[in-house]
Amino acid sequence: MSCDKIRITMFSERTHWKLETNLLSKKMESLKKGGVRILDLTESNPTHAGIRYPKEILRSFNRRDNLNYEPDPRGLIRARKAVMRYYARKGICLNPPQVILTASTSEGYSHMFRLLANPGDEVLVSEPSYPLFNFLAGLCDVHLKTYPLSFETKWCIDFDEIEKRITPKTRSIMVVNPNNPTGNFVSREEISRLAEIAKRKNIALIADEVFLDYSIGAPGRSFAGNQQSLTFTLSGISKILGLPQMKLGWIVASGPSKLCDQALARLEVIADTFLSVSTPVQNALETWFAHRSAIQHQILNRVRANLKSIQLPSSCQLLDVEGGWYAVIRIPRTRSEEEWVIRFLEKDHVWVQPGYFFDFPKEAYIVVSLLTPERMFQQGMKRIAERIEHE
Repeated sequence: MSCDKIRITMFSERTHWKLETNLLSKKMESLKKGGVRILDLTESNPTHAGIRYPKEILRSFNRRDNLNYEPDPRGLIRARKAVMRYYARKGICLNPPQVILTASTSEGYSHMFRLLANPGDEVLVSEPSYPLFNFLAGLCDVHLKTYPLSFETKWCIDFDEIEKRITPKTRSIMVVNPNNPTGNFVSREEISRLAEIAKRKNIALIADEVFLDYSIGAPGRSFAGNQQSLTFTLSGISKILGLPQMKLGWIVASGPSKLCDQALARLEVIADTFLSVSTPVQNALETWFAHRSAIQHQILNRVRANLKSIQLPSSCQLLDVEGGWYAVIRIPRTRSEEEWVIRFLEKDHVWVQPGYFFDFPKEAYIVVSLLTPERMFQQGMKRIAERIEHE
């Protein structure tokens, strides 16, 4: 047996990922090493996007009670009440036991999979969607099955396919509201229908709402008030406050009271096993929420300005965006997505993401971040439009 074979067998099958750098990243790094300035239209980190943060964000750490350790599996009550007030402003009344704090939304997903699924069980997730879910599910020995979002004039959930793809092993339906990267909110009617299916099939709903506050037009509706079926709403300050480095998320459980109580009792044990949430961050949360509008106003202005500035040749289509930080553009199928992205990178020094990164079932699409600083975004989109017209 070769040394490589022996080394591979030392590790679990759940970590047998493709660890090689993909072709696009290799070309990107090669250009950077050559001193080429790249217009990066994929920037999704608000701390790198020129957002101005109030000084109180850091001043709020200067508290003597940060030296006290009073572990609570669900999170400190003052922090959970801050989360409750956030939902109260959306017309959703919660009780403290319904909120469990986590170190991130990713950790929240991990808790969900451990709560709901045995190894080999299935969770339904929309397609297109965020690629991180594959890794999170795989690390928890859960299988992801997709259901399609269909697009005509807007994105919609394909409920016929959801019904077909539910099996005895299905433990949950996941939704992202608004979806990443397609930017569609789940409508009131879709929420009701999902809840009806979940109740009838005796499965749970998991709703990721990290981008909920970033609506382009009418505000989106939260799943946190759903009482029809067992529902877990995940969110956090990574997007809501533009503070991914501070590491705080939460799970809100709702639904039939007896079922919800049983779920929360089990979640408390899971959370107590890790106790991962930082005390200083929990103590600061109330202060940070007080500055939510100032941070979100900057981000929303950036997103709306960039979206409005997009001008494309007639061979392209900007797909409808209702919320979030991303825009999806349909481009001519005269080349593959990868060939187009390489073309933009090598000829125009513009970096975008291909649709297949997000499991778009057909080609050709590109995805751009509306969080990109405006001047860079406009320059990059101008080069893309000119390249497509030229080709």
